[in-house]
Amino acid sequence: MAKQVLCPRSLLFQPRPTFPYSPGAKGGGLVFTAGQVARDKTGKVVGIGDVRKQTIQTLKNVVAVLKEGGATPADVLKCTVYLVDIRHFQIMNDEFAKVFAKDPPARTTVEARLAEPEMLVEIEAIAWVG
Repeated sequence: MAKQVLCPRSLLFQPRPTFPYSPGAKGGGLVFTAGQVARDKTGKVVGIGDVRKQTIQTLKNVVAVLKEGGATPADVLKCTVYLVDIRHFQIMNDEFAKVFAKDPPARTTVEARLAEPEMLVEIEAIAWVG
């Protein structure tokens, strides 16, 4: 199977990034999401200062890319979560558990600076659909 770029309509906000970027890609039975952040369909970061609201929106964006590739949260093998402040882990984890309630994927969570100062959480996923 050739590589397929995934770009759900909900992530087609303007202005588009000026750097080489795709929200996701599919190939060889796998769906990869790029690191998703809390941008809504207008491109605005939601939940400024609120890690719970940002985690909810970020996970919506992850699920949108998965869906575009024919996957669901149940198909996710691995997630990586980046938090600006690791002290937000439990809040993020509470929302993560709602999306991945049964047989959650393997996960790595790290503290990291993100691309823009208002971003508090970024999540990427790898799913098997083959």
